[in-house]
Amino acid sequence: MTIEPLSRIGVIGCGVMGAGIADVTARAGLDVRVVVARPDAVPAAHDRIRGSLDQGIRKGRLTVADRDAALGRIEVTSDLDALADREFVIEAVPEREDLKTALFTRVDGILKDDGAVLATNTSSLPVSRLAAATRHPERVIGVHFFSPVPVMPLVELVGALHTDDATRTRTADLLTGPLGKTVVEAPDRAGFVVNGLLIPYLLGAIRMVESGRVTADAVDRSMTLGCGHPVGPLRLADLIGLDVVKAVADALHQEYAEPLYAPPPMLLRLVEAGLLGKKSGRGFHTYAR
Repeated sequence: MTIEPLSRIGVIGCGVMGAGIADVTARAGLDVRVVVARPDAVPAAHDRIRGSLDQGIRKGRLTVADRDAALGRIEVTSDLDALADREFVIEAVPEREDLKTALFTRVDGILKDDGAVLATNTSSLPVSRLAAATRHPERVIGVHFFSPVPVMPLVELVGALHTDDATRTRTADLLTGPLGKTVVEAPDRAGFVVNGLLIPYLLGAIRMVESGRVTADAVDRSMTLGCGHPVGPLRLADLIGLDVVKAVADALHQEYAEPLYAPPPMLLRLVEAGLLGKKSGRGFHTYAR
């Protein structure tokens, strides 16, 4: 049986990740429909997507004409039912299991295409738990992009227990074909591959600063100048978003009950204070806004 390529894309959520996914899929010539939570969020979503594409112009990766053509392929709406005709829908909403499972239940009932793929961009939650909220777990899959989506080449592809071969094949073909990404098949366990390795490293750096014996700047300079890392762990945590780091750590700790996965008190206090890193202007470092 011939498996048709995916061309009608739905994206739920338009934060940093959602806007980046809309950017790369539209840039690849696909028909993209983005759904946001409220009508008053539509203008901001348009601005965020345009900003992502404009960054590509500044970096010399696309032209103004390319940007305008991509924007012409993107529709933004607050109507979740507008996803009914989509062949591939990916959610990029906050890292909360209750929010994602409720969303999956709703979207599963909206999609009309029997072969439509329902994907999650979760960075930590086991995909099988999300798939269990649907009537069609065989067409649910994890597709974990990395930020910034237009730049980072890797995508973790995470099959749930019931994910069928057609869903895996169509999704991998979309990622490696028009989107030009490199795919790594990851196990369906909290944190997958990258965050299973990365988060303990970031938490260790936070605990070192929390001890009061070293500054965040010293930790970051030590890892960039001493280990050749392109960015230090605390600047990386700020870039990811400290709320996201905490959410992934919580998921890892819940899954494995290992002390090294527990979010340190310093991380908890920063998140509670709304100091989330680069996106809020302050985290372990301070950023111009």
